[in-house]
Amino acid sequence: MFVEIGEAALASAAAKYPGDQPIFMLNLLRYRDEALYRANAELPVCSGREAYYTRYVPAFRKLALRQGVVPTWLGSVGALLVGAEGEAWHDVAIVRYPDFATFQHIVSSADYRREAEPHRLAALADWRLIATTEVQVPD
Repeated sequence: MFVEIGEAALASAAAKYPGDQPIFMLNLLRYRDEALYRANAELPVCSGREAYYTRYVPAFRKLALRQGVVPTWLGSVGALLVGAEGEAWHDVAIVRYPDFATFQHIVSSADYRREAEPHRLAALADWRLIATTEVQVPD
């Protein structure tokens, strides 16, 4: 089941993460076999993974890098050692935002919804987006 970012979830997280605390967004990504575009039928057919990396990521970077957002890590999932039966993810990405307000501003912007979001929606069969903060482990 595909889940999208809701306004209530954004508002709740914004209340939980006020101020200038860096946020690390953990993205669990499962791609469609073929990207599914509803409004951009003129784009060449490609896989979900290809749409994500060649269309979504460049559009996102264009919007995010000028906001101090740093893609921190990207990796392919090799094996799910602990998880729900049937749960499968292709890739995992971690993106650092200066604060939650920056994340909220980007994903709520008209530019994001027009330039990046259609590619993410076309590319992904399912995903999870988890807001995290760094934990200081005592010595």
